[in-house]
Amino acid sequence: MMSEFLPTLEFAKQLDEKDTLSRFREEFYLKPGTIYMDGNSLGLLSKRAEKTLLETLEDWKQYGIDGWTQGKHPWFYMSEELGKKLAPLVGASEEEVIVTGSTTVNLHQLVSTFYKPEGKRTKILADELNFPSDIYALQSQLRLHGLDPDTHLIRVKSRDGRYLDEEDLIQAMTDEVALVVLPTILYRSGQILDMKRLTEAAHKKGIIIGFDACHSAGSIPHYFSEWDVDFAFWCNYKHLNGGPGAVGALFVNRKHFNQLPGMTGWFGSNKEKQFDMEHTFTPANSAGAFQIGTPHVLSLAPLIGSLDMFHEAGIERIREKSLKLTQYLMDLIETELAGMGFHIGSPREEERRGGHVSLEHEEAARICKSLKENGVIPDFRAPNIIRLAPVALYTSYQEVWEVVQILKTIMTEKQYEKFKNEREVVA
Repeated sequence: MMSEFLPTLEFAKQLDEKDTLSRFREEFYLKPGTIYMDGNSLGLLSKRAEKTLLETLEDWKQYGIDGWTQGKHPWFYMSEELGKKLAPLVGASEEEVIVTGSTTVNLHQLVSTFYKPEGKRTKILADELNFPSDIYALQSQLRLHGLDPDTHLIRVKSRDGRYLDEEDLIQAMTDEVALVVLPTILYRSGQILDMKRLTEAAHKKGIIIGFDACHSAGSIPHYFSEWDVDFAFWCNYKHLNGGPGAVGALFVNRKHFNQLPGMTGWFGSNKEKQFDMEHTFTPANSAGAFQIGTPHVLSLAPLIGSLDMFHEAGIERIREKSLKLTQYLMDLIETELAGMGFHIGSPREEERRGGHVSLEHEEAARICKSLKENGVIPDFRAPNIIRLAPVALYTSYQEVWEVVQILKTIMTEKQYEKFKNEREVVA
């Protein structure tokens, strides 16, 4: 519980008055009468992201093909420039990050590069709580090597269905494992894995290790270079507010720059050689080599404005407020919703908790529908999880207080009973 906590509206307002990041709230388009608690699935549009998107459209209008090298935001180096902006948020050098592809495409690229089955080292290590798309990609990569995913994809079990124990993951790193791919944060519970410890353990056993940072990028600080992580990949539409379908990003440790990407394409070329049109691929001496095709310029453009805000706010301050918001939310849940069948499924320890709170209830799907009817936008994850994500840049403490009061009313009045306890097509 917070050192000072009161379950009152006045206390929430006091917290807002002390909030040093509150000015950024005005930068976002917030729908009147709605409290948005789903920023861990899709971040809201900011005025700066809108501005840089419109500027890029104007460049297209004014310059046509010359927009590749002219205009407000020239397209030819846009992915590299955004990589430089992202690098401090994940603890990397500018050359180690590139904005390209999508989460799953980037995972395919990285696995095709770093998964090299040889001798008895033929297995890939993952976990049973990972997001399905990652598992699908790993299964297909194994099939491409003529290997059976049922025997060659190790999915480490959770002891309780919520969390992973790092010790279990390390014990599974046997001499049969060629590659480890794990999430930085578990998408259901919000547990942060100890990336530094896991990387050290993998390297001691001669194993390459990479992380899916979709639920952590823009929410917590990372130190990928310092931890000597081999690679990482993530989307930019959640906490980083890049917009639906925003271009993803990847990190490759500079020690691997001499490695030819598993899937090569002309945008991974050395920029000075790219338009020579040679049939010999000359890779960029950076993470840029892992690009495949032409960047999706209009899906890159919003990130220019969005990332400017992250540099102004600072990832450390964002993390500090995020922890306070999630702690405040959990304190309110325990105080106001006691005896109503809820269980907090997120870690209480700050070093293990990401940017959202996982609230479990047997009627979760119906409760989510009631929340939306009452102007709260949550996120449902089967079978019984309500994910609530108070985002540091645009969620107020008063909104967190109001969400819990709305939940209390829903449960007291049993408003959820009029809905079916099943998810919508898009949960």
